[in-house]
Amino acid sequence: MLQQILQDMFIDPELLAELSEEQKQVLFVKMREEQVRRWTESELKLEIEDKKCPRKRKPGRKGFVKFLNGSDGHEWVWVMGDHAKDKKIDEMLEEEAKNQALREAELEMEKLSQQEEFELKQRMDRGQCEEDEAKKKLEEDIRRKKEEAEMYQSIKEARLMAQRLEEEKKKEEHKRVEILRLRACKKCEDLQQVSDNLTCHSKTQHAVAEGRNDHSSSVHVKNSSFAQERRVSMEKVEKAKRRRSNELYVRWKEMRRQIEQTAEEESQEVEDNWHHREKQAKEAEKQMQTLAKRAREEHHNSLRISSSVISAASAFADGTKPPLPPKPKYLTQNALASQNGISGNKVSRKKRSMRPKNKDDVIKWFLEEEKPQGVGIDLKTKTVATWFHGVISRVDAELMLQSKTLGAFLVRVSERVWGYTISYRAEDRCKHFLIDTSEAGYQFFGANQVLHASLHELIEFHKNNPITVMGGEKLRHPVGQSKDPPDYQGLLQPKILESTSL
Repeated sequence: MLQQILQDMFIDPELLAELSEEQKQVLFVKMREEQVRRWTESELKLEIEDKKCPRKRKPGRKGFVKFLNGSDGHEWVWVMGDHAKDKKIDEMLEEEAKNQALREAELEMEKLSQQEEFELKQRMDRGQCEEDEAKKKLEEDIRRKKEEAEMYQSIKEARLMAQRLEEEKKKEEHKRVEILRLRACKKCEDLQQVSDNLTCHSKTQHAVAEGRNDHSSSVHVKNSSFAQERRVSMEKVEKAKRRRSNELYVRWKEMRRQIEQTAEEESQEVEDNWHHREKQAKEAEKQMQTLAKRAREEHHNSLRISSSVISAASAFADGTKPPLPPKPKYLTQNALASQNGISGNKVSRKKRSMRPKNKDDVIKWFLEEEKPQGVGIDLKTKTVATWFHGVISRVDAELMLQSKTLGAFLVRVSERVWGYTISYRAEDRCKHFLIDTSEAGYQFFGANQVLHASLHELIEFHKNNPITVMGGEKLRHPVGQSKDPPDYQGLLQPKILESTSL
């Protein structure tokens, strides 16, 4: 299966979901190695083709690149910071930070100055409106006073005329001397009236002139006050800009210091973790290699001894000499099944697609290839093994293991691949390990895995040896069926089901 995935460089998402974290990491490493290998082969092939048939530039094509050569004849290269006049990266960053702070401060001050200028313009407009209103009011007062003065003058003239007529009527009977005297008085009164009129008119003109002078002086005072306010506002804006620029620059330096300190601490922590994980990975790999080597040796020795004992027993029973012991290699599934009294017809594995299409294909595969080899049968009781389950989903398996203790497990027929899945109850969650079936035997998905002759042997081996060194998963408590009929009913014969206890 791994070879097929590496050949296609593709894995089905549903199949990927069935893999454990360790198996996913192994698959990622292998696919990356295959990518590097293919790239290396492609580069070598291109180099060989270029040497055999060098590329020729198309005639008439002017577009090509020429590099500037240095004094040594090679391409001229400039490394920033090597020259004496080059600035250091810290100086460049600090200068850039100052410029950025200055730009931000200028932008803020520009907005502030625009706002203050807008407010100042509004105040000037309000002052101009007030000034116009005051001017109109003053003109209205002057016009009203002028009209009142003219009206008062006409009333006074009419009153004097009436008095004069009345006096003339009374004094007609007086003597001519009195008439002359009255005439002289009349002339005096006329002169006094002219003088009063001139005095009133001069007062009116003087009041108008004083109003105009007061208005011009108030306008001049207001304009000078507005100019003073604007000058003070600009000074405040400039001071605020410098202060804001310094604040931004100091904040940037503090932020940069904190970022550098955090980055240094994180890099140190990552480096320590990497060294620790590298050390653990090397130790785990060494332990796995030792365990695999020891398991192969024990497996070969046990198979050799059991084969020798069986051959010797049969030889003594027939009265013939026993044959020589077989070479040190594990027995096939057929031999192991025949040893334990189970039908062990030799079944050749067909070449199939990478993954089954549906559940019916899985059942057909099991009935044709796995069932004849005694898969799922306990070798001691000759009944269905407690841990064996049919084609059930990942969710159903987790529900069955949810209330179980640490080390509980079950083996289910996978509907994603041609193989099985071990569902294991860990401390905090359920883990799932994919078992790949091949012509040689049974092993976990991945490279450098221990190959077993049967599924039963794989289960027995990992009861004492952990599946992964990091996780320490040992198969301790098999989980059986929780309902009747059992979930493997469509996979095994009815006669086997009758002897199986739930």
